Amino acid sequence: MKLSLVITTYNNPVALKKVMDSILAQTRPPDEVFIAEDGSDKETFHIVKNFSGVAPFPVVHVWHEHKGFRAAKIRNEAIKETSGDYIILLDGDCIANRHLVSDHLLLAEKGYFIQGKRVFVNKDSVKFFNHEHANSALTLIELALRGKISNIHHLIRLPCYISGRNKNLIGVKSCNMSFFKRDILVVNGFNEDFIGWGDEDSELAWRFFRYGLAKKVNPFMAICFHLWHPTNKSISNKNRQLLAATIASKEFFCKNGIVKKSE
Repeated sequence: MKLSLVITTYNNPVALKKVMDSILAQTRPPDEVFIAEDGSDKETFHIVKNFSGVAPFPVVHVWHEHKGFRAAKIRNEAIKETSGDYIILLDGDCIANRHLVSDHLLLAEKGYFIQGKRVFVNKDSVKFFNHEHANSALTLIELALRGKISNIHHLIRLPCYISGRNKNLIGVKSCNMSFFKRDILVVNGFNEDFIGWGDEDSELAWRFFRYGLAKKVNPFMAICFHLWHPTNKSISNKNRQLLAATIASKEFFCKNGIVKKSE
Protein backbone atom coordinates (compact mmCIF):
# COMPACT_ATOMS: atom_id res chain seq x y z
CA MET A 1 0.00 0.00 0.00
CA LYS A 2 1.42 3.36 -1.03
CA LEU A 3 1.74 5.78 1.86
CA SER A 4 1.81 9.58 1.83
CA LEU A 5 3.06 11.58 4.81
CA VAL A 6 1.85 15.19 5.24
CA ILE A 7 3.84 17.36 7.67
CA THR A 8 2.27 20.70 8.61
CA THR A 9 4.55 23.56 9.66
CA TYR A 10 4.66 27.28 10.35
CA ASN A 11 7.81 29.29 11.18
CA ASN A 12 9.58 26.65 13.27
CA PRO A 13 12.47 25.53 11.04
CA VAL A 14 14.60 24.11 13.88
CA ALA A 15 11.82 21.77 14.98
CA LEU A 16 10.95 20.89 11.37
CA LYS A 17 14.54 19.83 10.72
CA LYS A 18 14.37 17.47 13.72
CA VAL A 19 11.10 16.01 12.45
CA MET A 20 12.60 15.47 9.00
CA ASP A 21 15.58 13.66 10.54
CA SER A 22 13.14 11.39 12.37
CA ILE A 23 11.43 10.53 9.09
CA LEU A 24 14.75 9.57 7.53
CA ALA A 25 15.24 7.15 10.46
CA GLN A 26 11.94 5.27 9.98
CA THR A 27 11.96 1.47 9.89
CA ARG A 28 9.45 1.76 7.04
CA PRO A 29 9.93 5.05 5.16
CA PRO A 30 6.95 6.82 3.60
CA ASP A 31 6.57 6.61 -0.17
CA GLU A 32 6.26 10.38 -0.47
CA VAL A 33 6.36 13.37 1.88
CA PHE A 34 4.47 16.64 1.60
CA ILE A 35 5.56 19.65 3.63
CA ALA A 36 2.37 21.68 4.13
CA GLU A 37 3.62 25.14 5.02
CA ASP A 38 1.14 27.64 6.43
CA GLY A 39 3.23 30.59 5.24
CA SER A 40 6.75 30.80 6.75
CA ASP A 41 10.06 32.53 6.11
CA LYS A 42 12.87 31.63 3.69
CA GLU A 43 14.72 29.51 6.25
CA THR A 44 11.95 26.91 6.12
CA PHE A 45 12.21 26.85 2.33
CA HIS A 46 15.94 26.06 2.49
CA ILE A 47 15.43 23.31 5.08
CA VAL A 48 12.80 21.64 2.90
CA LYS A 49 15.08 21.94 -0.13
CA ASN A 50 17.96 20.28 1.74
CA PHE A 51 15.66 17.52 2.98
CA SER A 52 14.49 16.90 -0.58
CA GLY A 53 18.11 16.51 -1.67
CA VAL A 54 18.89 13.68 0.77
CA ALA A 55 15.53 11.90 1.14
CA PRO A 56 15.16 8.54 -0.66
CA PHE A 57 11.54 9.42 -1.50
CA PRO A 58 9.85 12.35 -3.28
CA VAL A 59 9.43 15.49 -1.17
CA VAL A 60 6.83 18.06 -2.25
CA HIS A 61 6.69 21.55 -0.74
CA VAL A 62 3.14 22.93 -0.58
CA TRP A 63 2.94 26.58 0.49
CA HIS A 64 0.43 29.37 0.81
CA GLU A 65 0.65 32.94 2.03
CA HIS A 66 0.29 33.41 5.76
CA LYS A 67 -3.12 34.91 6.56
CA GLY A 68 -3.57 33.63 10.08
CA PHE A 69 -3.64 30.02 11.33
CA ARG A 70 -5.00 28.08 8.34
CA ALA A 71 -3.89 24.53 9.03
CA ALA A 72 -7.16 23.17 7.62
CA LYS A 73 -6.60 24.80 4.23
CA ILE A 74 -2.90 23.95 3.83
CA ARG A 75 -3.55 20.32 4.83
CA ASN A 76 -6.25 20.13 2.16
CA GLU A 77 -3.87 21.58 -0.42
CA ALA A 78 -1.31 18.89 0.40
CA ILE A 79 -3.85 16.07 0.54
CA LYS A 80 -5.05 17.00 -2.95
CA GLU A 81 -1.55 16.36 -4.30
CA THR A 82 -0.92 13.03 -2.59
CA SER A 83 -0.87 9.87 -4.67
CA GLY A 84 -0.89 7.35 -1.81
CA ASP A 85 -3.68 5.02 -0.77
CA TYR A 86 -3.07 5.92 2.86
CA ILE A 87 -2.21 9.26 4.50
CA ILE A 88 -0.45 10.07 7.77
CA LEU A 89 -0.67 13.58 9.21
CA LEU A 90 2.15 14.81 11.41
CA ASP A 91 2.92 18.28 12.75
CA GLY A 92 6.26 19.95 12.19
CA ASP A 93 7.02 20.00 15.91
CA CYS A 94 6.35 16.29 16.50
CA ILE A 95 9.44 14.07 16.26
CA ALA A 96 8.47 10.59 15.10
CA ASN A 97 9.50 7.43 16.87
CA ARG A 98 11.23 5.20 14.30
CA HIS A 99 8.21 2.87 14.17
CA LEU A 100 5.62 5.61 13.61
CA VAL A 101 5.05 5.00 9.90
CA SER A 102 5.08 1.21 10.17
CA ASP A 103 2.79 1.37 13.21
CA HIS A 104 0.20 3.46 11.40
CA LEU A 105 0.23 0.93 8.57
CA LEU A 106 -0.07 -2.00 10.98
CA LEU A 107 -3.05 -0.33 12.63
CA ALA A 108 -4.72 0.71 9.37
CA GLU A 109 -8.09 -1.00 8.96
CA LYS A 110 -11.12 -0.44 6.77
CA GLY A 111 -13.81 1.47 8.64
CA TYR A 112 -11.39 3.34 10.95
CA PHE A 113 -9.07 6.29 11.18
CA ILE A 114 -6.06 6.00 13.47
CA GLN A 115 -5.28 8.38 16.31
CA GLY A 116 -1.60 8.33 17.24
CA LYS A 117 -0.28 9.32 20.67
CA ARG A 118 2.12 11.96 21.98
CA VAL A 119 4.89 12.11 24.54
CA PHE A 120 5.50 15.73 25.59
CA VAL A 121 9.02 17.15 25.63
CA ASN A 122 9.24 20.02 28.12
CA LYS A 123 10.63 23.50 27.58
CA ASP A 124 14.03 22.76 29.11
CA SER A 125 14.65 19.81 26.78
CA VAL A 126 13.53 21.18 23.41
CA LYS A 127 16.95 22.49 22.36
CA PHE A 128 18.77 19.16 22.67
CA PHE A 129 16.01 16.58 22.09
CA ASN A 130 16.16 14.89 18.67
CA HIS A 131 15.26 11.66 16.89
CA GLU A 132 18.16 9.79 18.50
CA HIS A 133 16.72 10.51 21.95
CA ALA A 134 13.27 9.48 20.67
CA ASN A 135 14.64 6.05 19.76
CA SER A 136 16.85 5.35 22.77
CA ALA A 137 15.06 3.46 25.55
CA LEU A 138 17.75 4.26 28.13
CA THR A 139 17.74 7.96 27.27
CA LEU A 140 13.95 8.13 27.45
CA ILE A 141 13.92 6.41 30.84
CA GLU A 142 16.51 8.89 32.12
CA LEU A 143 14.55 11.88 30.78
CA ALA A 144 11.33 10.53 32.26
CA LEU A 145 12.92 10.09 35.70
CA ARG A 146 14.20 13.68 35.51
CA GLY A 147 10.75 14.98 34.54
CA LYS A 148 11.93 16.18 31.13
CA ILE A 149 9.22 14.28 29.24
CA SER A 150 5.65 13.39 30.18
CA ASN A 151 2.92 10.99 29.02
CA ILE A 152 5.61 8.35 29.44
CA HIS A 153 3.12 5.47 29.62
CA HIS A 154 3.11 5.58 25.80
CA LEU A 155 6.79 4.63 25.61
CA ILE A 156 6.28 0.85 25.86
CA ARG A 157 5.67 -0.45 22.35
CA LEU A 158 3.08 -3.27 22.42
CA PRO A 159 1.91 -4.25 18.92
CA CYS A 160 -0.01 -7.16 20.48
CA TYR A 161 -2.12 -4.79 22.61
CA ILE A 162 -5.80 -4.78 21.59
CA SER A 163 -6.53 -1.36 20.14
CA GLY A 164 -9.47 0.62 21.43
CA ARG A 165 -12.29 1.57 19.07
CA ASN A 166 -14.79 4.32 19.74
CA LYS A 167 -16.72 7.26 18.37
CA ASN A 168 -15.85 10.06 20.74
CA LEU A 169 -13.76 13.19 20.37
CA ILE A 170 -11.57 12.59 23.42
CA GLY A 171 -7.91 12.70 22.41
CA VAL A 172 -8.51 13.64 18.77
CA LYS A 173 -5.40 15.42 17.45
CA SER A 174 -4.47 15.86 13.81
CA CYS A 175 -0.80 16.29 14.76
CA ASN A 176 -0.53 12.46 14.59
CA MET A 177 -3.41 10.90 12.70
CA SER A 178 -3.91 8.64 9.70
CA PHE A 179 -6.68 7.50 7.35
CA PHE A 180 -7.37 6.04 3.93
CA LYS A 181 -7.32 8.68 1.22
CA ARG A 182 -10.70 7.53 -0.08
CA ASP A 183 -12.24 8.31 3.33
CA ILE A 184 -10.85 11.84 3.59
CA LEU A 185 -12.08 12.54 0.05
CA VAL A 186 -15.59 11.27 0.82
CA VAL A 187 -15.96 13.74 3.72
CA ASN A 188 -14.22 16.45 1.63
CA GLY A 189 -11.21 16.95 3.86
CA PHE A 190 -10.83 19.59 6.53
CA ASN A 191 -13.36 22.39 6.84
CA GLU A 192 -11.55 25.53 5.69
CA ASP A 193 -13.98 27.75 7.58
CA PHE A 194 -11.75 27.02 10.57
CA ILE A 195 -9.20 29.81 10.95
CA GLY A 196 -7.19 30.07 14.13
CA TRP A 197 -6.04 27.31 16.44
CA GLY A 198 -8.35 24.54 17.56
CA ASP A 199 -11.28 22.21 16.79
CA GLU A 200 -10.65 21.73 13.06
CA ASP A 201 -9.43 18.20 13.82
CA SER A 202 -12.40 17.41 16.09
CA GLU A 203 -14.78 18.65 13.41
CA LEU A 204 -13.17 16.36 10.84
CA ALA A 205 -13.36 13.42 13.25
CA TRP A 206 -17.07 14.02 13.86
CA ARG A 207 -17.75 13.99 10.13
CA PHE A 208 -15.76 10.75 9.91
CA PHE A 209 -18.13 9.36 12.55
CA ARG A 210 -21.17 10.57 10.59
CA TYR A 211 -19.80 8.88 7.50
CA GLY A 212 -19.48 5.60 9.40
CA LEU A 213 -15.87 5.45 10.53
CA ALA A 214 -14.72 4.91 14.10
CA LYS A 215 -11.53 6.02 15.84
CA LYS A 216 -8.91 3.35 16.50
CA VAL A 217 -6.32 3.97 19.21
CA ASN A 218 -3.40 1.97 20.49
CA PRO A 219 -1.67 3.81 23.38
CA PHE A 220 1.57 1.89 22.78
CA MET A 221 2.02 2.38 19.02
CA ALA A 222 2.36 5.26 16.53
CA ILE A 223 4.09 7.54 19.03
CA CYS A 224 5.51 11.00 18.41
CA PHE A 225 7.37 13.41 20.69
CA HIS A 226 5.72 16.83 20.80
CA LEU A 227 8.27 19.58 21.33
CA TRP A 228 7.21 22.36 23.68
CA HIS A 229 6.59 25.75 22.07
CA PRO A 230 4.83 28.93 23.16
CA THR A 231 1.29 29.02 21.85
CA ASN A 232 -2.12 30.52 22.32
CA LYS A 233 -4.39 27.65 23.30
CA SER A 234 -7.57 29.74 23.25
CA ILE A 235 -10.13 28.40 20.78
CA SER A 236 -12.19 31.14 19.15
CA ASN A 237 -15.95 31.29 19.60
CA LYS A 238 -16.31 30.93 15.83
CA ASN A 239 -14.42 27.64 15.80
CA ARG A 240 -16.42 26.34 18.75
CA GLN A 241 -19.64 27.29 16.96
CA LEU A 242 -18.51 25.57 13.77
CA LEU A 243 -17.84 22.36 15.67
CA ALA A 244 -21.19 22.59 17.46
CA ALA A 245 -22.97 23.08 14.14
CA THR A 246 -21.33 19.98 12.69
CA ILE A 247 -22.27 17.90 15.73
CA ALA A 248 -25.87 19.08 15.40
CA SER A 249 -25.94 18.28 11.69
CA LYS A 250 -26.39 14.91 10.02
CA GLU A 251 -24.03 15.84 7.17
CA PHE A 252 -20.52 14.43 6.76
CA PHE A 253 -19.54 16.40 3.63
CA CYS A 254 -18.27 19.92 4.34
CA LYS A 255 -18.97 22.61 1.74
CA ASN A 256 -15.69 24.48 2.14
CA GLY A 257 -13.23 21.61 1.92
CA ILE A 258 -11.02 20.00 -0.73
CA VAL A 259 -13.82 20.53 -3.23
CA LYS A 260 -15.72 23.82 -2.92
CA LYS A 261 -19.49 23.35 -2.94
CA SER A 262 -21.75 26.36 -3.31
CA GLU A 263 -25.00 26.81 -1.41
